[in-house]
Amino acid sequence: MTRQTFNPAAAPDPDLVIVVKCWPRLSETFVAQELAALEARGQQFQIWSLRHPVNEKRHPLHEQVTAAIRYLPEYLHQEPSRVFRSWRRCKRLSGYKQAMRVFLADLRRDFTRNRLRRFGQACVLAAELPGSIQALYAHFLHTPASVARYAAIMQGLPWSFSAHAKDIWTAPEWELREKLDRSSFGASFGVTCTAIGARYLRELSPEAERIDLVYHGLDLSRFPAPPERSTSATQKLAGNQHKVIRLLSVGRLVEKKGYDRLIAALARLPDRIEWHLTHIGGGDLNVFLQDQATVAGVADKIDWQGEQEQPAVIKAMREADLFILPSRIAANGDRDGLPNVLMEAASQKLPIIATSVSAIPEFLQNGVHALLAEDSADALAVAIAEMADNPAQRAAMAEAAYQRLVDDFGMEAGITVLDQRLRSICGRVV
Repeated sequence: MTRQTFNPAAAPDPDLVIVVKCWPRLSETFVAQELAALEARGQQFQIWSLRHPVNEKRHPLHEQVTAAIRYLPEYLHQEPSRVFRSWRRCKRLSGYKQAMRVFLADLRRDFTRNRLRRFGQACVLAAELPGSIQALYAHFLHTPASVARYAAIMQGLPWSFSAHAKDIWTAPEWELREKLDRSSFGASFGVTCTAIGARYLRELSPEAERIDLVYHGLDLSRFPAPPERSTSATQKLAGNQHKVIRLLSVGRLVEKKGYDRLIAALARLPDRIEWHLTHIGGGDLNVFLQDQATVAGVADKIDWQGEQEQPAVIKAMREADLFILPSRIAANGDRDGLPNVLMEAASQKLPIIATSVSAIPEFLQNGVHALLAEDSADALAVAIAEMADNPAQRAAMAEAAYQRLVDDFGMEAGITVLDQRLRSICGRVV
């Protein structure tokens, strides 16, 4: 595929670098939404990505972002001369020795190739930063923040972060504490997208006031008005026919999304409920889950569509009767934050079944905006049957969720906080 390359003549001198895991990435619409909104506020930045995209698909939001993109070596052995040149340059930087001390202390506690790669990527970032850069900002508090932190120490620059879910709940406590403590070259500020995540990080930080709760929210101007939805019953119709209820789920096929529970739940539904599930998203468990569906006898009722651009996702939401996201806490502690896809479903007045995991109840109240089931196949089956049998209940919850989104989960308030924080860290007038 054709990759974007950096063209220094194409944009004014930026004063901010934003470090991301991968650009563009279909499963992280919240990052693209934020960067497009920051550009609309006049922020000038470069995007530095730790990875190249894995396919050519991208959302319209990605096309809106005009910032220059640079890619760090995804693996150090792929660009050895670039890494070596950068390391030699970094050795002459005033902060290199301190960065090396911090890195070696981290390496003693986390002796992994990933940790070595982080430092190598940081050397490239620090060596190639334009002279106009005043600060670094990392999306995700684990690997991207480590790269930003090491590079910032080398260059004597402030850095900051946006934390989300996996990066909070799977990172070791010692690492979080040090990244939150300015006496150990921690961040100047941090934002996170859930109240539960903010509480945890504030408990670990010596300066809790530097951690802001910033919900991603949703830019509703990017979405069509919700469609008119039928509330006709899903019971038997004339001629012994059934209305097939169209189920939809959008999420990566990974453990924390709970799709094994959903397949088991669908196999438990009573015969009187005719259903069809469309799933959108890719992931490592794709083959495993399709095999599970075959064994459970429901494979012919599931359409696995893989990753799709956002217009296709919204079209599927407008055509569906019920949205299901069976999130759970994975064995390694990984979990969702507040999945944007729930807000996207609410924007289309699509009734929702989810689980009471992490920050989902911060947006959806059980029995008011959605049904929030326990993390079990039986509980999910009961919830699906209840919603299938009660179209009026579905409609009322969907309307309540839409109003909740419009009233309390818009994008602008959070972008204002972040914009002001970034202007301050870059030394600009707020």
